[in-house]
Amino acid sequence: MGSPQPGIFALGTNSHAYLEFDLAPGVEPRRAVDLVASLREPRTTIGGVNLVAGFRPELWATVAPDAAPPGAAGFNEPVVGPDGYTLPATQHDIVIWLTGASYDVVFDLSRGVVAELAGQAVLANEIVGWPYHHDRDLTGFIDGTENPTLVEAMTVAAIPEGSPGAGGSIFLLQLWEHDADAWESLPVAAQEEIMGRRKADSEELDPKPPASHVARNDQDELGKIFRRNIGYGSVDRHGTIFAGFSADQRILAAMLDRMVGRDGPPDMLTRFTTARSGAYYLIPSADRLAQLVEGVTPAG
Repeated sequence: MGSPQPGIFALGTNSHAYLEFDLAPGVEPRRAVDLVASLREPRTTIGGVNLVAGFRPELWATVAPDAAPPGAAGFNEPVVGPDGYTLPATQHDIVIWLTGASYDVVFDLSRGVVAELAGQAVLANEIVGWPYHHDRDLTGFIDGTENPTLVEAMTVAAIPEGSPGAGGSIFLLQLWEHDADAWESLPVAAQEEIMGRRKADSEELDPKPPASHVARNDQDELGKIFRRNIGYGSVDRHGTIFAGFSADQRILAAMLDRMVGRDGPPDMLTRFTTARSGAYYLIPSADRLAQLVEGVTPAG
């Protein structure tokens, strides 16, 4: 089986940067993909920083059709609920996700990546993330309670052997901005009703409120994903970077449909958080990227 890019599973990192790029006008897609592949040694890390590289599914399919999961597609249209609540589509061509123990090394490598891709890809968006009280998001609740163990995560996140793109993963990247004042004005019991969990220990409420976040995103119903969520932002504008990996894009898409109420009531949490971005990327296996590295010449 193709080996997934190891940075996907490198837990415990304190500093994150997501760099999204668009191809420069007139650039040959294969040339840009090869250059991204050459940024890294796919089986290791660089200077203590983990680097994960991904591509708009349609872009990857033009370069490596044999390693493209059937039906995989970018976040090309907004997801709109019956009441008009909208998850925006902000798809780009390339994503580079960097994680490390401290932001200085992540920052240095971020600058290096931008310089290496100059002339081939233009930086379109940069997001910097950081952990909040170890394992909580900025609502104050424990995040990732349903995440699989690292032993299980490989089968959840990686496309299985024998399928096109084996060892790769579908990556959903979203920025969710919280209405902190409105959320924090609620009593804890009301917050728990919305989340469907107790705040202190993350135990599920029994019964689960039907429109709670837990009920609308029940992974026992929809299928498992592997999440690497992290906090972001400033004092006045902040929230959660949702970073979800799956072997099957349909699971991720179904979760978004349920959040906006396309299948039942909308997720109550959407009253207090607003999606600001949305993109899907195909994260190729480390082995497939390594194959592309051979024969790449410096840009210029």
